[in-house]
Amino acid sequence: MRTVLIIDDHAGVGEALSLLLSLHDIDPLYAASPAEGLALLAQRRVDLVIQDMNFSADTTSGEEGRALFQQLRERHPDLPIILLTAWTQLEQAVALVKAGAADYLAKPWDDTKLLATVENLLELAENGRALRETRNEQRQRRNELRLRYRLDGLVFESAALLRCLELACQVARSAAPVLVTGPNGSGKERVAAIVHANSAVADGPFVAINCGALPGELIEAELFGAESGAFTGAARAREGRFETADGGTLFLDEIGNLPLAGQVKLLRVLETGRFERLGSSRSRQTTVRVISATNSDLRAMVRAGTFREDLYYRLNVIEVALPGLAERVADILPLAEHFLAGRATLGDGAREALLAHPWPGNVRELKNAIERAALLAPDRVIGEQDLALPAASLLTSALASRNLDEPSREAVVAALESASGVISRAAQSLGLSRQALYRRMERYGLDVG
Repeated sequence: MRTVLIIDDHAGVGEALSLLLSLHDIDPLYAASPAEGLALLAQRRVDLVIQDMNFSADTTSGEEGRALFQQLRERHPDLPIILLTAWTQLEQAVALVKAGAADYLAKPWDDTKLLATVENLLELAENGRALRETRNEQRQRRNELRLRYRLDGLVFESAALLRCLELACQVARSAAPVLVTGPNGSGKERVAAIVHANSAVADGPFVAINCGALPGELIEAELFGAESGAFTGAARAREGRFETADGGTLFLDEIGNLPLAGQVKLLRVLETGRFERLGSSRSRQTTVRVISATNSDLRAMVRAGTFREDLYYRLNVIEVALPGLAERVADILPLAEHFLAGRATLGDGAREALLAHPWPGNVRELKNAIERAALLAPDRVIGEQDLALPAASLLTSALASRNLDEPSREAVVAALESASGVISRAAQSLGLSRQALYRRMERYGLDVG
């Protein structure tokens, strides 16, 4: 049950507030002095404090309230505090709100206003606790992942990439083929290298080939090798990547670009471990862990007849879906700092611009932008203009996040009035989450206290 601590030297105030709160499923605690209140806080979990500004007879300066507030803030920095003030302490209360108090209410208070304020602050506190717990859990999972597996110094903070890496590391020890999907520049080869580094063949070679960077007639020779004279320009016999990667991992990037003839041979290698070089009838044996990657929709290619269905299911035993940088906003600034490597610092404008940009080129685009800015930034401080990001990115980002059915300011005000200022009820009537309603209130300049 939600708990509110009331600290006030007037027993009548404590009784009135306790009754009001208990009628609305809030557990009240009462303390008649700052010392008693601090003692209760040390013993019980409290979600919110309502404190008076004066505790001694004939004292109206508010200094006792200021001292109590400072003690509460030092011991419980995240605890929301409402100040109960007489008109003589109004200026003091406003100053404390600027210093971190959640709100202030004048005596005598309005029950509806007080309840709305308490409900909203309790919701905010609950959301804050849940967010902190989620962050702590993710931090613990990241630390455990780094301790248990070789991540090759990969920089990440986002939950999306954490889930992706957990799956990649979980399946690394098996021999099953892995398909890494994701947009260009998102780091598919880095994920493949991490799978290899934590696999049973980690001591073997890691050989990568980009199937989209070679002409179709050369891909088979690159994969399986060729005998001398097998094609024009083949002056001598050469090993293919399957031979080079024997006992290790072969990473096939842009697998969707492999021609159908090569797909047939690849399927045979995956099923039997045997292949022939171009121009040779001698069968060769290899033991290779195959990881493939693509930014294409292989299912659509199967339906179109440009990618073999049997090969697709053979490659896609485990799919690791790597999200683009736009879905990993928490990774943007840590990656930017990593790429800077202390050569310069990011100004506030640059940080905002980095977070607002949609990053269609993903991590590769971010790295290039940071490298350019580090070279051009004056005084080793990077501003927004040094990043040279497209001006349209801010508009694109804003439009992408806009909901065309978004309630107007008037609709939000009406919903809040109808719900007596209780955020959860107003959000429900608008069909929004509480967090979404808070964002709209902030955008429309409405009081979120």
